[in-house]
Amino acid sequence: KWFLHIPVSKEVPELQDFDVCNVVGVDLGINFLATTYDSTGKSEFFSGRSVKHRRAKYKQLRKELQQRQTASARRRLKKIGSRENRWMSDVNHQVSKALAESAPAGTLFVLEDLTGVRSATEKVNLGQRYEIVSWAFYDLRQKLEYKAKLNGSKVITVDPKYTSQACPKCGHIEKGNRDKKRHIFVCRNCGYHSNDDRIGAMNLHRKGIEYLSAVAGE
Repeated sequence: KWFLHIPVSKEVPELQDFDVCNVVGVDLGINFLATTYDSTGKSEFFSGRSVKHRRAKYKQLRKELQQRQTASARRRLKKIGSRENRWMSDVNHQVSKALAESAPAGTLFVLEDLTGVRSATEKVNLGQRYEIVSWAFYDLRQKLEYKAKLNGSKVITVDPKYTSQACPKCGHIEKGNRDKKRHIFVCRNCGYHSNDDRIGAMNLHRKGIEYLSAVAGE
C-alpha cells in the first residue's frame, strides 16, 4: 500500500473576545481525562479508566525491564517508551477532537494553566505523583488549541488556584469541601454537592465569564 501525505497551510481568522457565544470550562485529570461545563449548564465526562489500566501495565513492564539491566532490556525499554508516547498522543488527539467538535463555533475553552504541575506534586504520594506528572496535559492543550481555532473557537488558560476548593454556587473556599478519595465536593457553607472534577470545570467556566467581563470593561 502507498500513502501520500500532503501538508497544507490554511489561514484561519482568530476568534475575537466580543464574538464569544459560549464558554466551556475544561478540567483535566486522571480519573476523567477531561470534564466540561458549558454556558447551558451541560457537563460531559471523558473517562480515563481504560487509560489508567493501560498505563499501569506499561509502568509494571518498565519496572521489570529496568530490574534486568541488560542491553536487550534497555533496547526494549526505549521501544516501549516510544510506543507509549505515540499512544498518549493518539488519545489526546481523540479527546481534543471530541471537545472541539462538541461545542459550537464561537466557544471559549477555559483550561487551567498547569505550567507548575510538577513542582506542585512534590508532596503527593509517589505512586500518584507519577500518574499526575507523566500524562501529557500540555500536549492535549496544544492539540485543543489548533482544533478549536479550526472550528472558529479559542482556548485560554487561567490560574488554577482554588478551582477544586471553591463552591461555584456561593463562592465559599475551604480545603475540606473536597473529598479526594470519593471524588465528591460538598460545600460546608451552602451544602451544594457534585463530582469534584465537575466542580473544577464549573469554576473554570466562571473564570471564563470573569475574563470576558474584564475584557468588556476595558
